[in-house]
Amino acid sequence: MKIDENGYKLITQFEGLSLKPYLDSINVPTIGYGNTFYLNGKKVTMLDKPITKNEALEMFKVIADGFARQVEKKLTKPVNQNQFNALVSLAYNIGVGNFYKSTLLKYVNLNPNDGNIAKEFLRWNKAGGQVLNGLTNRRIKESALYFKK
Repeated sequence: MKIDENGYKLITQFEGLSLKPYLDSINVPTIGYGNTFYLNGKKVTMLDKPITKNEALEMFKVIADGFARQVEKKLTKPVNQNQFNALVSLAYNIGVGNFYKSTLLKYVNLNPNDGNIAKEFLRWNKAGGQVLNGLTNRRIKESALYFKK
């Protein structure tokens, strides 16, 4: 399964675009659409040169597609496109390791239509131990997409 244009739009809407390196909410150097590393695997630093919008979009799609492959690997039950897009958006934001260990993934693999999954999305609204409104809004939107028919 692959992330589609709606999935890309969901992620970019919340990540925003910065052509210059910036520190994210937990002080990690980031560039483009929330990327903390480049396609060559090099970590973003605050000393890096700006990138173009086309470079940011290319980097984003390659990295998002990589997250999609990682999410797909861990799914044991079929999900629909909206569910998949929401799961990839979550994994893109919290990292694959956290996604793999999540109770949310356990629920998805037991029953992708379990209503408890909505609550599990909302558990991932903190950065550096602080609840962030932006993350809460993102989780609400991801959850709504996940359960959209």
